[in-house]
Amino acid sequence: MNLTYIARLNPELPCTILFDEEEWKVLYCVANRTKEASEKPYSIAEAVEHIGNLGGPGHTPIDGPPGVKTVWRGLQKFYTLYDYREMFDFVGQV
Repeated sequence: MNLTYIARLNPELPCTILFDEEEWKVLYCVANRTKEASEKPYSIAEAVEHIGNLGGPGHTPIDGPPGVKTVWRGLQKFYTLYDYREMFDFVGQV
């Protein structure tokens, strides 16, 4: 729940306040369907948006930011992918 509200109150903060480097790089690779991670971390609002996309049906900008339940589901899926990152080879050098 805190993740959702932090992203709403301070959307410009870097995601590194809640995710470590390896986590946000895996999120970047999953969200962009690539094996090369960016050098610049997401903002917390962008990270929550991508987590929300993992946790819910199609999302449009008019829907607003993802809710607590959608983020919770997305985090479950994200951490499952994160646990299997070596098997799926999401991030080559991390």
